[in-house]
Amino acid sequence: MKKQLLCIIALVAAITACKKNHNDAPVTTPVSYPAIAEATNPAVFFTAPNGTKAYNGGFGSAIAADPNDPNVFYLMTDRGPNVVGQQSATAIVIGKPDFTPSIGKFRLKDGVLTLESTIQFKNAAGVNLTGLPNPIGVGNTGEVPYDLSGNLLPYSADGIDSEGLTRMPDGTFWVSDEYGPHIIHFDATGRTIERINPFGTGTGGRKIPLVFATRKPNRGMEGLTVTPDGKTLVGMMQSPMLNPSKTAVANSLVLRILTFDIATGATKQYAYLMDNITLTGVSDIVAVNATTFLTVERDALFAGDPVAPATFKKVFKIDISNATDISDPTNGVNGKLYSGKTVEQLNDLSGLQAAGVTPVTKTVVLDLLKDLPTPYTHDKCEGLALLPGNILAISNDDDFGVADNGASGFAPKILPSTKKVDDNTIYFVKIKL
Repeated sequence: MKKQLLCIIALVAAITACKKNHNDAPVTTPVSYPAIAEATNPAVFFTAPNGTKAYNGGFGSAIAADPNDPNVFYLMTDRGPNVVGQQSATAIVIGKPDFTPSIGKFRLKDGVLTLESTIQFKNAAGVNLTGLPNPIGVGNTGEVPYDLSGNLLPYSADGIDSEGLTRMPDGTFWVSDEYGPHIIHFDATGRTIERINPFGTGTGGRKIPLVFATRKPNRGMEGLTVTPDGKTLVGMMQSPMLNPSKTAVANSLVLRILTFDIATGATKQYAYLMDNITLTGVSDIVAVNATTFLTVERDALFAGDPVAPATFKKVFKIDISNATDISDPTNGVNGKLYSGKTVEQLNDLSGLQAAGVTPVTKTVVLDLLKDLPTPYTHDKCEGLALLPGNILAISNDDDFGVADNGASGFAPKILPSTKKVDDNTIYFVKIKL
């Protein structure tokens, strides 16, 4: 990317925050953001049988800015620490089965993120949710959960693997997940207002199209944003859906974007082409205006790893205004078909064009491995927030400071470039839109 297309802040980024004086007239106060801000001193979450400590971090799967305070950021966890189990090909080990996925309210001061409060997710009855997988018929991924001692865990119809987050002006939150996928509206205290999925089993009974139930396990609705007018949710699938099967889409680059009219429940769908099939896919989406959005695509590798360094972590500007609506008016389980093929089976740009489908447009606006003033050292750039002045905030998912040791156990998640345990971090950079 040409340097003149990107204005990078070296040490601080100045934005304008609106405040009021004693006459209630708007005044402007410059707010400075550092190039990087880290959370410090997270509490020990649990200690695995092998002595590995997990930390009560995990915040960073998504990020949302507070429109009323430029120094406050909401960072969200996913379902909690987990690794691959050895009991079967679909087994997972849940490090803390009673963990409640949450939003952390962080305050930025002097380059440090401080956790001020935590909003735990609850169902409509006010009972805390867990990250346990859903049962069959309401979002099951095929995963079989076990605890650290090898005991089989129950499923939870309310379970959530939270990944996408947007904060509404009234203080409520919309969250998307990797199970159902579900789109859930929470009040400011974390209590469920409405739960929406392809099955109609959520609070309120509204649905998203059935085809989204074919999402790949752990690759569900990874990103969620709302248009600036507050009327339309826009969800981003992380990877090509297994539609109609894993084998049939092995070479597919086609991801789906879903728009959901909050007032009416009306939906539209668009095709998005991932850069290449080696990537884990798109980790977040954030609105610029009603038709333009930013996405982040990434590989699964650590920046700075001397053995297997990351090569792809990029932010794209996309536009849906001229893209084809690929919605299926019959709401079939595989969505709209093109000469008998699903959209995912069309594989790439040539396949889409041959079927008369125009995907969203994409343009690179930021290469995290080259264009940041401070080197990016993590593997999972999972959250995007666009601040006034075109300042982009990028959060990482630190996985509670643990990783899979490959033998049904936890290991410390060490950043190769710093030799330190991963922690919650926000990068700030000015971009040109």
